[in-house]
Amino acid sequence: MRRWRELFAVSQMRLSEKMAVSSPSVVSDYESGRRMSPGTRFVRRFVWALLAIDEERGGRYTRELARLTSSPTNPIVDLREFPIPVRTELLCKAVLGDVLTCKEEAPREVLGYTVVDSLKAIETFSGWEFFTIFGSTTERALVFTNVRQERSPMLAVRISPLKPRLVVFHGADPDELAIRLSEYDRIPLIYSLAPSVEYLVKSLRRLYRVALRTKLGKPIRVPPKVTA
Repeated sequence: MRRWRELFAVSQMRLSEKMAVSSPSVVSDYESGRRMSPGTRFVRRFVWALLAIDEERGGRYTRELARLTSSPTNPIVDLREFPIPVRTELLCKAVLGDVLTCKEEAPREVLGYTVVDSLKAIETFSGWEFFTIFGSTTERALVFTNVRQERSPMLAVRISPLKPRLVVFHGADPDELAIRLSEYDRIPLIYSLAPSVEYLVKSLRRLYRVALRTKLGKPIRVPPKVTA
């Protein structure tokens, strides 16, 4: 229960109010195991309250979950909206990358990220489906994995009317065309040295969890080392 509540960035107080329970300690007791497992009626109210609160906020997390579970061939590997703005330098650290182009244009913060399998995106996305990678905001980093120099995802970014704040390449060095397109559109390009896609996703999700705990006012625990 605690994981789902934190995933939706809802405090115990807000959840208790929405569920109309007598005290926030009821939710806390279930999450900590001080009470026995809740019954189906309580769980139904718990799920309804999370969805209702998210809908009141615009349905951001519900849409994220829908996108990630919509299709096994979905080119979107991971998509998250940060609960609070995250500094670009922290994102670079998470992906083991450096800004290669337009350093002066690099935003101070980003509001989310999307990890995309570039080959699957090229092969399966229609024009309008490409827009789904922007989630709730374009103030994000597009992280392209499985990059091949002869099929640069910067071409798709170039022709799209929506532009991300950052682009990250993983799998191949940005070629001359990608660098030129990046500079033309003034979109900073980052090259990630992450050893694998799994490492990349784990590291970005860890950054998301740190932002979430900060949002909820919880102390930030030192996370376990990410392995490839």
